[in-house]
Amino acid sequence: MFNNNDINFEALKRKAYNGRWATLEDGIIPLTAADPDFRMAPVIEQGIIEYIKDGYLSYGPFSGLPEFRKSVADHFNKEKSGRFSPENVLAVNSAAQGMFLIASYVLNPGDEAIILDPVDFLFKKSVETAGGTVKLCPVSTSTGDIDFEKMISLIGPKTKLISICNPHNPLGKIYSKEVLERVSKIAEAHDLWVMSDEIWSDIIYDNRNFHTYSSVSEAARKKSFTVYGFSKSFGIAGLRIGAVLCNDQEILEDFTEKSNFNSTIEGVSTLSQIAASVALEKAKPWYREFLSHLQNNRDLACKLLSHSGIVTPNLPEATFVLFPKIENGFTSEEFTQHVLKQGKVAIVPGSERWFGKGAEGHIRICFSTSQEILEEGINRITNCF
Repeated sequence: MFNNNDINFEALKRKAYNGRWATLEDGIIPLTAADPDFRMAPVIEQGIIEYIKDGYLSYGPFSGLPEFRKSVADHFNKEKSGRFSPENVLAVNSAAQGMFLIASYVLNPGDEAIILDPVDFLFKKSVETAGGTVKLCPVSTSTGDIDFEKMISLIGPKTKLISICNPHNPLGKIYSKEVLERVSKIAEAHDLWVMSDEIWSDIIYDNRNFHTYSSVSEAARKKSFTVYGFSKSFGIAGLRIGAVLCNDQEILEDFTEKSNFNSTIEGVSTLSQIAASVALEKAKPWYREFLSHLQNNRDLACKLLSHSGIVTPNLPEATFVLFPKIENGFTSEEFTQHVLKQGKVAIVPGSERWFGKGAEGHIRICFSTSQEILEEGINRITNCF
């Protein structure tokens, strides 16, 4: 199901944007944006077709279709130790939009938010778009460990929010229940909100446990937002579907109102919600095969890179990206440009633009493709120096 023969390269060259097949010259292998090369599960495709057969695409409820909200709540409760009701779920236009809305809700201009460094650029972008100021809390690029002493030292009278990424992009670290409890104690002591981006929480290897942030303490349950999406685990990025979860019903209702969802200004495609509901309710067998394939790819990529002499790979506990350390003296940008020109492989530099100051000296490689493409891509990288 996840062999090279299963990839429709013609479709990818027409449709796969964001630094991937549709944006690059022929002959270049994209190991860039975290988006699978494989088609979505056939059952999701069928679910979309079934939904539109009667010819109606009417307005949906402002907070999301009942089946969508129930399927997300059930998924978190069964798989991530959650305690959510369907009423605790708001449908949003992608996890990215959820992050922006949360930052806008929690922060006033001049307020401060603590984010991890390195981490995906959307954390910084969300805070700054809301008029907030970013405070960077270092994370070890080798272990993923959070510098909690630094985190506490960053908290001041203007601090309103701590944002975490769990599992962590780009390090692939899963934060344990104990680590999350420590975050919740710090947040409670200083009366801070916590946003937990959990879009990667389905792509977890070696049967490790995952705890959604709000499940670890009563304080976490009371004053947090969780962000979730479907682009990673089910390959439907183009449908722009995500969810914001919050255990406090009054807060979520206020959030929904202030985010303009109780109007026709905002709102989410009903078709996208149906696809997401079908994914969670019927596409789990497909997803489990996909996860098994990804774990094999992870192990293959680490093995090939560990013998290269030019980078030292990490072994991610989750996600389908690697974040190797550059060992040949190149900067992240120099390395990436060299690989693109000499090896015809596109990868993401560990630059401040994409991941923050702490990412320099690394590259990010996406491995959600076929074994053949991945092997060819990594061989090109290691042979072009």
